[in-house]
Amino acid sequence: MTTTAPAPERQASDPTAQDPVTSLFASRSVTEHVLRGLLGLALVVVALWQAAAHPAALLLLVPAAVAWRGCPTCWALGLAATVSRCRAAAGAGCADGSCRR
Repeated sequence: MTTTAPAPERQASDPTAQDPVTSLFASRSVTEHVLRGLLGLALVVVALWQAAAHPAALLLLVPAAVAWRGCPTCWALGLAATVSRCRAAAGAGCADGSCRR
């Protein structure tokens, strides 16, 4: 019979511990995350604006979803995770308080 050892618990005080939400949705910086959001929004606006004349324009929704890493809610979750990661890194001793991961 094979048994597996329980996974080590993540330390709450360790800001570098791997969080699944952070690894999936967060960006390296808040600026990068906001730019991805604006790109996704621009693609959705163009897709919906051109859909009546050119139905193939709806294909622009695919890169918008990729830019958002899902839906707008996923993007907002990622923004919160990015801000949280930046604050944790700033508290861990980042000199200028910026998030450079």
